[in-house]
Amino acid sequence: MAALIEMKTPLVEIDGDEMTRVLWALIKEKLILPRVNLKTEYYDLGLLNRDATDDRVTSDAAKAIARVGVGVKCATITSNAARKAEYKLKTLYPSPNATIRAILDGTVFRKPIQAAGIKPSVSTWKKPIVIGRHAYGDVYKNAEMIIPGSGKVELVYTPAGGGGEQRILVADMKGAGIVQGMHNLDDSIQSFARSCFRYALDEKLPVWFAAKDTISKTYDGRFKEIFKETYEHEFKEKCRAAGIDYFYTLIDDAVARVVKGEGGFLWACKNYDGDVMSDMIASASGSLAMMTSVLVSPSGVTEYEAAHGTVQQHYYRWQKGEKTSTNPVALIFAWSGALAKRGELDGLKDLTAFAKGLEEATLGAIAEGEMTGDLARLATGKPAKILDSWEFVDAIAKRL
Repeated sequence: MAALIEMKTPLVEIDGDEMTRVLWALIKEKLILPRVNLKTEYYDLGLLNRDATDDRVTSDAAKAIARVGVGVKCATITSNAARKAEYKLKTLYPSPNATIRAILDGTVFRKPIQAAGIKPSVSTWKKPIVIGRHAYGDVYKNAEMIIPGSGKVELVYTPAGGGGEQRILVADMKGAGIVQGMHNLDDSIQSFARSCFRYALDEKLPVWFAAKDTISKTYDGRFKEIFKETYEHEFKEKCRAAGIDYFYTLIDDAVARVVKGEGGFLWACKNYDGDVMSDMIASASGSLAMMTSVLVSPSGVTEYEAAHGTVQQHYYRWQKGEKTSTNPVALIFAWSGALAKRGELDGLKDLTAFAKGLEEATLGAIAEGEMTGDLARLATGKPAKILDSWEFVDAIAKRL
């Protein structure tokens, strides 16, 4: 038996919830631990442990990633009223991803995983479309209020050092309704722009940015202005030298262009736009389980995860003793991405080679007709065999 691949520096391992937690352990057991002497700092972000630690474990995990430089994360539950009752939680906790993004000041890049024999729903797409999602502010940090009756709603700015107060009328409400306030920061938008251009240079991709500045002249207009300034002052010459273009358009025009284009670019999106469009790109490319999600901070700290959730309904079936055909590809690619980055930073060629081999073995199984049920429905030819998750992981392990 070959000697295990040794690691110099640990990476941060963040465990999660439900079916993805089950698959997380399976991937480690069958694909990684037999080949790598895995070194990790382990943090359990399962919902019950977040509740037991009053969510301190989430911030501890994020700070550990900042210190170590590389993290890999399983999917986690974002609590709501139904989950609070189901898990008997003390309170509702914020999205772990949002907490980690805020601490790392990161931008999320989501890229479809392309496999031979799996055709995208959009026939013109020939290359992956990468979504760069701004990970701060907007509706995810909003303030909301139910308005019980008629009256005025205003935005009020009070300077921290004193001075003139600014007010603007939001609405003269004629009856009961709702209001919402959002914000963003120039520094965060600039970090987002820089991360996008740096990622594009690394991946040799043109950059699109889209907003709605014709309607939101101040809010979206500020995004457009900062992106343009960052490009012109910091990245224009570098992008030209690399043969990379920067293109701004309205978000509705971008959507129309995307469904008619062949792909092969980085689409930078505001927070909500990126949330929605990444799921659209993933689904149209094949499956939500076939999309990577990488959080990159301006300092180069990186966290890898799957773009999908915890696969709740499959977990309930698994609890009843069923073996489900849950697709683990994005979880596998989260591990391969983190191991490759750790190998790159530490100069471990055997670790980066293993990570590449893991991806090739995974895609090889699919190309040869061994796949989970979600992919079988999208395959151009008849699959050799539809596998449950355990059989699929075994098929990958044989190819390793």
